Amino acid sequence: MPSSPWKRPDTSTRPIAVIGGGVMGRRIAMMWIASGFTVILCEKAVDYGGAVSYVQEHEGEQAAKQGTDPAELKTTSSLEEAVGNAWMVIEAIPEKLEMKIAMMTELDKVAPPDCIIASNSSSLRSSQMIVNTEKNYRICNGHYYMPPEQTYFEVMSCGYTDPDIFPFLMEKAAQAGFKPVHAQVESTGLVFNRIWAALKREILLVLADGVTDAHTIDEMFKSWFKATKGPCQMMDTVGLDTVYNIEVVYTQQRGLDTTATDWLKENYLDKGNLGAKGGKGLLG
Repeated sequence: MPSSPWKRPDTSTRPIAVIGGGVMGRRIAMMWIASGFTVILCEKAVDYGGAVSYVQEHEGEQAAKQGTDPAELKTTSSLEEAVGNAWMVIEAIPEKLEMKIAMMTELDKVAPPDCIIASNSSSLRSSQMIVNTEKNYRICNGHYYMPPEQTYFEVMSCGYTDPDIFPFLMEKAAQAGFKPVHAQVESTGLVFNRIWAALKREILLVLADGVTDAHTIDEMFKSWFKATKGPCQMMDTVGLDTVYNIEVVYTQQRGLDTTATDWLKENYLDKGNLGAKGGKGLLG
């Protein structure tokens, strides 16, 4: 790997930019803000109400857990304004490769050279997104789960990422209340999502085959694994459109059977039923 010009950026005076204020973007922003890191949330939608309300509702409680004072949340619809002075950009847009490629291309142009650009993608590798980028030494996967309840944070190289970025990013993430994990090689789904994908796929097949209902699956799962939430509830929470987009990536990249994704699309997405985002979910 050629030498990298990346140097540790100043995180005390520069903000984090979160691109996308959806289910994940707002949760990620809240965690960093609660730990004292200023965040600029960039969202095309004119109304930031849902994202801002979520941060305001949860930042105090999270800050109290960590013994910190919340920082400021800023909002903008301008990508240039959001990332112009950022020390890190967190890409949290929908799980569609063509959108990720376009976003990475733009971010690589406007973000400062020392700014880390981390994709929150759980199924797409950042190496797939660097089609038109130049400063690949600062691009990587930085995948969050469902904070503040689930705080694991996985990092993975795009194949060109400066290796010094990983200990630095994991150190900062730990300060923000995350549990950082380094995926040592490129892997579709990183660490836990490879395991979780197999579980989701089989659950959707059980439902598609009419073997039982979502409530029964969740009750059995919680009993067996002493869990507080079942997998159907978790899929409803993240949004069935997101679940579908992620599973499509796995089926395409691994040549898997599409029965589960076809059933989910026909019975939920096509009817506007996305779980917590709107309409009905697997649990009704």
